Amino acid sequence: MDWKGAFWVASGVPALVLFSIGGIAGTTGKVAFLVWAVSMVMGFIQSFTYAEIAGLFPNKSGGASIYGAAAWVRYSKLIAPLSVWCNWLAWSPVLSLGCSIAAAYILNALGPIPAADSPDVLAWVQAHASAIPLDSPRIAEWLAANAGHTATEGVSALLAQDGVAALTPAFRNWTLFTHSLGPVTFSLNWVFFIGAVLMLITFAIQHRGILGTASVQKYIGLLVIIPMLIVGVVPILTGQINWDNYSPLVPLKAAYAPEMGEWNVGGWTLVLGGMFIAAWSTYAFETAICYTSEFKNPKTDTFKAIFFSGLLCVLLYTLVPFTFQGVLGLNGMLATPIVDGSGVANAMATMVGGSGFVVNIMVMLMILALMLSIMTAMAGSSRTLYQGSVDGWLPRYLDHANEHGAPTRAMWTDLVFNLGLLAIAAADATSFFFILAVSNCCYIIFNFLNLNSGWIHRIDNGHIQRPWRAPTILLVLGTMFAFVNAAFMGAGAKVWNPMALWAGAIAASLIIPVFLFRHYVQDKGKFPAHMLEDLNLTANDLQQRKAGILPYLTLAAGIVVVLVANWFFALPA
Repeated sequence: MDWKGAFWVASGVPALVLFSIGGIAGTTGKVAFLVWAVSMVMGFIQSFTYAEIAGLFPNKSGGASIYGAAAWVRYSKLIAPLSVWCNWLAWSPVLSLGCSIAAAYILNALGPIPAADSPDVLAWVQAHASAIPLDSPRIAEWLAANAGHTATEGVSALLAQDGVAALTPAFRNWTLFTHSLGPVTFSLNWVFFIGAVLMLITFAIQHRGILGTASVQKYIGLLVIIPMLIVGVVPILTGQINWDNYSPLVPLKAAYAPEMGEWNVGGWTLVLGGMFIAAWSTYAFETAICYTSEFKNPKTDTFKAIFFSGLLCVLLYTLVPFTFQGVLGLNGMLATPIVDGSGVANAMATMVGGSGFVVNIMVMLMILALMLSIMTAMAGSSRTLYQGSVDGWLPRYLDHANEHGAPTRAMWTDLVFNLGLLAIAAADATSFFFILAVSNCCYIIFNFLNLNSGWIHRIDNGHIQRPWRAPTILLVLGTMFAFVNAAFMGAGAKVWNPMALWAGAIAASLIIPVFLFRHYVQDKGKFPAHMLEDLNLTANDLQQRKAGILPYLTLAAGIVVVLVANWFFALPA
């Protein structure tokens, strides 16, 4: 395929904004639109480093992590596969997270949960008005959790909850099995089974190869991108934007509470938490260079693919969050249906002045958007596994491709791994955001290693011709952003889960036994001869380390930044 095919495969990336647009608003408040814009600009600048190093490897697929690993392998056999592993652990969970949201939309269409202020619920509450006496133990418990409120308010709140529960279709509460494990819960419920079907559909489309996938995603992409543009532009043109929704530009006093805070340590921690989780979405268009070896002209198509994918993301990642905040305001953005994603389609329909049929259309487009991101994730993450196996980082069984060039064993591995994650994501919002935060810790590690691989390649492989060479200033900025991202992770991961940072470190370290098995058991301590053929290097050449101790100092400095940021920044009391 040419660069346009990769562009359409990467067109699922803008839909990732819908995963966490409510979550980021819930932690950063009125600063949210700025968080998205700054994060997107950072991601665009970083992509120029990836575009340069991708041009060094016209025969490889798998993306930036593969190209970056080739820079680090001279300095540590363990650091190089860490880049590949963390990239996969960052991208692969898009399958489970996307399928869980899409399944929830389908489930809501089949059996919607009534709103607390719907006519049916209000009628139920009126009919059962005397069901909860003021001296009920439930009222006492409610008052203890809601200081400053009255018993009468407690009766109204609990009756509304009971009404919603009573009128919710019984099948919505069905679960085959559920269990808690550490900081998460996993559940085999309807969301899990519907999500599993969506994963299998994605697998079937990908089985035809990347050209077939690109053809499908071109049309789905148009069906998703055009409405997102409409939603981003129409409210501005029709005067729906309330400019008061962008000021005062201060963080929240506490997460998910519509009360203005200050630019103190607690406020900065919440904002850095927003920057941390936004990176998972805004940096993701780097997946456009996962298909280098499948391009007709890798030397020119690689740069074009990532550049134009980046421009699309810059537009949508700044426009859509800006419009959402301008129309909905802080209270609207903190509403539960926006935070958990279930009400995003309704909000989009309202912004373009629609209801009823238009809402149903938006729901369908949301499901398509999620499927688009899922296909993007499976295409990229499976090729990372495949090329990691071909290059000697991951077990050999992953290096198989079918007659269409699709890495089917890697795709099956993605599928099975994500069925486990789907059971967790389907349980509740806490478990969903735990997976997202751990996944993003791995993504920040990958970005740190790969942004620094740009200057390492310049030093060690400066003699290799580059089809496209990034301006040095952008390479320097990318290196600086590597440390900024490390600070985001150290300070911000705790915003989403107290265990997220350490769970991410454990998940990243799992590559050690995997790599040791491949390298020392399967390959007897030698890398495949073709691993560095694009650089015209041999195993003996790896002994030449022109960068000296600089890569080691960089790693040490990155760890220090993470630990210091984690120590200094704390959540609001």
